[in-house]
Amino acid sequence: QVQLVESGGGLVPPGGSLRLSCAASGFTFTSYVMSWYRQAPGKERELVATVTSSGVYTNYTDSVKGRFTISRDNAKNTVYLQMNNLKPEDTAVYYCYAAPIYPVAYVSDYWGQGTQVTVSS
Repeated sequence: QVQLVESGGGLVPPGGSLRLSCAASGFTFTSYVMSWYRQAPGKERELVATVTSSGVYTNYTDSVKGRFTISRDNAKNTVYLQMNNLKPEDTAVYYCYAAPIYPVAYVSDYWGQGTQVTVSS
């Protein structure tokens, strides 16, 4: 079955760093665009970063540009989010998301279970 297994979340002080990992299985990883979303308490789920299937093109929401880096290793079926200079406003549950590059009805998208990131003194 399809799995997106996230790890790397935790509690860090402001200015600290974390690296999130998402290990994918059960689908053709190279046929999917990978993204990280986050959801803070009382807020809507927000797209943080996206990387295309080749890993060449990336995109970020303005609030994390220059601080976060998304990457993927297709040989390991894994996507990463390196988070530096963390701020309290980054506190959220972070979710891995897989979207097919071909938008056909019989191909599903997938969500990870989420991992908590808390930035606090």
